[in-house]
Formats: sequence, structure tokens, C-alpha cells
Amino acid sequence: MPEMIEEQESTNFDLERYLDIVRRRHVYFVVAVFLGWLAVWGASWVLPSKYKSSTLILVEEPTMPQSYVTPNVSQSLQDRLQSITQQILSRTRLLIIIDNLNLYSGAKALKTADDKVEAMRKDISIELVQDPRSGEITAFKVSFLSHDPALAQKVTSQLTQLFIDENQRVLQQQSEGTTSFIEKQLEDARVALSAQEAKVKQYEAAHEGALPTQQQSNLQILAGLQGQLQSQQDALSTAKQQRVYYQTLIEQYKNLHATGRTVDAGPTELTAVDQELAKLRAQLADLSSRYTDSYPDVQKVKAQIVETEKQKQQILAAGRSGQRQTSDAESAPLLQLESQLQANQVEIANRERAIAGLEARVGEYQGRLNSQPATEQQLAELTRGYEQSKANYDDLLKKKGQSVMATSMERMQQGERFTTLDPPNLPTKPDFPNHMKFCGLGVLAGLGLGALVVFALEFFDDRMHGEKEIKSLLEIAVLAEVPEIKSTIDEQKQKRQAALGWALAAAVFMLIAVGSAFSFLRG
Repeated sequence: MPEMIEEQESTNFDLERYLDIVRRRHVYFVVAVFLGWLAVWGASWVLPSKYKSSTLILVEEPTMPQSYVTPNVSQSLQDRLQSITQQILSRTRLLIIIDNLNLYSGAKALKTADDKVEAMRKDISIELVQDPRSGEITAFKVSFLSHDPALAQKVTSQLTQLFIDENQRVLQQQSEGTTSFIEKQLEDARVALSAQEAKVKQYEAAHEGALPTQQQSNLQILAGLQGQLQSQQDALSTAKQQRVYYQTLIEQYKNLHATGRTVDAGPTELTAVDQELAKLRAQLADLSSRYTDSYPDVQKVKAQIVETEKQKQQILAAGRSGQRQTSDAESAPLLQLESQLQANQVEIANRERAIAGLEARVGEYQGRLNSQPATEQQLAELTRGYEQSKANYDDLLKKKGQSVMATSMERMQQGERFTTLDPPNLPTKPDFPNHMKFCGLGVLAGLGLGALVVFALEFFDDRMHGEKEIKSLLEIAVLAEVPEIKSTIDEQKQKRQAALGWALAAAVFMLIAVGSAFSFLRG
């Protein structure tokens, strides 16, 4: 049972042992804490100071609303700012600043120009300021570290001006590049549009009269030609009938005079004249129903009726007189009939030529109408290409106008631009080293060093300082214990040691407090 009790006590937290360690080692611990703090804090006053000059550059929106002038630069602000930063931090740009301001001239470790450029890049810091709601970049902070506060201010000022000028140059260059690109595309579109327009005009000239827009006029012309053709065909038929009539009259007249019969004995001739009059009057009635009296065919038929009636009167007069004509008088009607037959034949030839011409024209217009679907399809394809080219040209022309306005706005510095919200400050306190931070780090380092010293002392100390350690060495149980008898001298010595330890701890605490206050005041 005693062994089990001892094992449980060993596994539990031994408060008395740790309190005994504090009583015995607190001086070493306090001294280690002070030395650790003093080493770190003192280093902050030995390290060379660096001053940080900063300025805030505000990203201003374009003064003209986008509804009036649309920007022609599509690159995002973050990408553009990253590109500008790389250009400003390039070796060429930084070497110009280093040479102008004689930077890092006293740094012996920085011998080459590349070393100086790399050191300057480390001293430059750029921080973006974003809107917490939208996440958009509204500003950015440019800072520079230097051992000389005035030099830090000058470098920051030059870097700020570089950012402002480079942003304006990049925006203007990109805007002008966009405008130039659109102008080239517009010229190409104009050439393509002219080519399409020339193709359409050439096709329309080659198919003049067969275009879809001329369909209605072609139909009207075709209807008129067909009407004229029908009239000519009717007139030709009438002329051919008259030719047969004249030929019959001539044959009958010749037969009558050959047999020596008188005219009044010829009822056949009078019947033929009556039949011809009936045909002419029927033809006149048909033409009068379709045309006016001034129409040439109507007037011609009327003249033929008058002539035929004269012939009939001559035949009737010859029959009533019963007298025979002389040879010259007998030949006069025959000559008149032959003359009329010749005129009729000329008319028939003219009618046939007119009909042939009209049939050719009717065939031509029918061919135009028959070829119209294919012509319309080909013209629609050409017109579609022309309309697409024209739409592309109009769109590019509109974009060019907008791009020219945007470029003009960039040249007038009315677009998105960088402005300095606050000029670079002249630092009065060093940014590095931060004595307050070093003071806190010194305290942490001292505590760690003190704990390490106490642990080392306890680890290498082979003495026994408590009854539990003695009991752990004995193999038998302890029956009785003799209490420790301290003399007055020992008690006074122990009190003096405790007072000295507390006084030392208070002194260390006061020194750390004074050092912290001094660090706070000096920055």
C-alpha cells in the first residue's frame, strides 16, 4: 500500500518541488531574464536605423461618365498596376534613381550595380488598398526605407511620380493602339465593302431587266407585248382573208371578160362583195369592242368597208346601165384590184415581221421571268455579303468614333488616373529597428533563457533537496522522520537571500519598464 501511494504522488503535480526550485534558482532565473532582455533590447540600439517614407496614391475614376465616353482600354487595374510596377522596378529605371541620388554609396557590401538594384527593390514596398465591400482597388501605398529620412522622402517622391507618369503613358499608348487597330480594321472593312458593292453593281448590270425589282415592270411589258402580238395576229389573219378575197375577185373578173358576159349577169361577184362586207363589219364590231375609233386597225377596217361598198355600187351601176365598157374602162377595176392585192401582200409581210419581232421580245421577257428565281438567289447571296460587310463597316465606324473620343479623353488626362492623396512624408522616427518590438522580444528571449538556465542547473545537480528524493532511494519504508532544526543564523541567512532575490527581481522589472518607456518615447 505505501508503494502505491508513493506512485500516485509521483504522477501528480508536485507543487512543493517546483516551489523549492523557485526558492533555490530564482536569482539565476532573474539574472538570465535580464541578460536575455538586455542583449535583444541593446541590439535594437546598435543596429543601424532605417527611416520609412510613404505616400498614398489614389485611383480616380474617369471624369466623363461611361455612358458618354466608353474607355477603349480593357486591361484591369490590377494587371496594369502589376505591369507598371515591373517596369518601374526594372534595372534601368532603378539605376537612374540610384545614380541621381547617389544611393548606397556608403554600403561597402554593395559593390556592383546589380547588388544596389536588388537592395533598392527590397527597400521598396507597394501595398494595395481595396474596398472591403466590392474588393476593387481604390488606392495603393508606396514606401521606401533609407538610413537618411530626407533621402527616403526624395526616393518616394520620385517613385510616386514614376507611377503617375507611367500609368498615364500606358493608358494613352494602349488607347492610341486600340484606335490605330480599329482604323486599320475600318480601312479593311471599307475595301471589302467597296468590293462587295462593285460585285453587286456588276451583277445588276449584267442582268439588267431580269432583276427581282423589275419583275412587276417585266410582267406589265410582257402583257402589253402579248396584247400587241394578239392584235398583229388578228390583223394578219384579216389581211390574209382580204388577199384571198382580192385574188377571188381578180379571177372572177378575168373569167367574166374572157367569156364576154356583162357585169349585170354576174350575181356571183355581187355575192362575194356582200360576204366581204359582212366579214369586214363583223371585224369592225370586234375591234370596236376592244379599242377606240382612233386605233389604227379600226380606221383601216373602216376604210376597207368604204372601198368595198364603192366596188359594190360600181357593180350595181354597171348592171343597171346594161352597157358594156370599153377595153380601157374594163381594165380599170382589174388594175385597181391588183393594186389593192399588192398593198395587201405588203401589209401581210409587214405584219409577219412585226409578229416575229413581238414574238422575239415576248420570248426575251419570258426568259427573264423564267431566269428570275436563279437570278434572285444569286443576287440575294451577293446582297447578303454586301449587307454583312456594310454592317461590319458601320459597327467599326461607330467603334472608331468612340475610340477616338476615348483617346482624346486620355490625352486630356480626363480618364482613369493616379493622384497623390498625401505627399511623401518626412519620417521623424525610424521604422527599423522598432525598439518597442525588440523590447518585447527581449522579454520573451529572457524568459526562455531563464527557463533554460534553471533546467540546466537542475539537470546537472546531483544533490537531494527533499525527503521524497531520499525515500525514493530507500528500499524499506520510513517509520519516523526527524524534523529539520534551523538555527537563527540559518533563518536570517535564508531571509536575506529571499529579500535579495525579490529586490533583484524588482530591480530587473524596473529596468525593463524603464527601457520599455524609453523605447516608446524614442520610437
